[in-house]
Amino acid sequence: MIIRKAEITDAKGIAKVHVDCWRTTYKNIIPDAFLEKLSYDQRMKNWETIISNEGNYAIVAENDEGEIIGFADGGKRESNQIKNSGDLTSIYILESYQGKGIGRKLVEPLFDHFERLGYTRIFVEVLEKNESRYFYEALGAKYLKSENITIGGAKLNLLTYEWNLNERE
Repeated sequence: MIIRKAEITDAKGIAKVHVDCWRTTYKNIIPDAFLEKLSYDQRMKNWETIISNEGNYAIVAENDEGEIIGFADGGKRESNQIKNSGDLTSIYILESYQGKGIGRKLVEPLFDHFERLGYTRIFVEVLEKNESRYFYEALGAKYLKSENITIGGAKLNLLTYEWNLNERE
């Protein structure tokens, strides 16, 4: 297992993991019609932009064959106006690799990066029905707020959690 900073050439592999994870993670949460329309090519273009953006920081996990099996990224969302804070904007790991400590290994270098930037608070948004929220709680994130959103016609609760990096071990 290799954990490393993402490069532009990783966009295709990240896109595949992103789409595949959405289809497994959000099945029975987001309508199938929405999930079926997700495009590897569109996601790849989005990831090329994200990786190229200086304000974003992306980490990938590769298996022993060099295939990307997970990723995490973060930065500061435009909507985040809180001083000295950033956002864990996504973390996805292929279902067959979950529960093996990869998520923690992806988050650590991201949080180290945030600390180097002087961030003391990190936020993450997660759908209430997404069980990964328990992963965030296990990493010490505290529930902050909830808001209603709509994705693919489904009305959902979006939870925001927060880490205080000053309390990080």
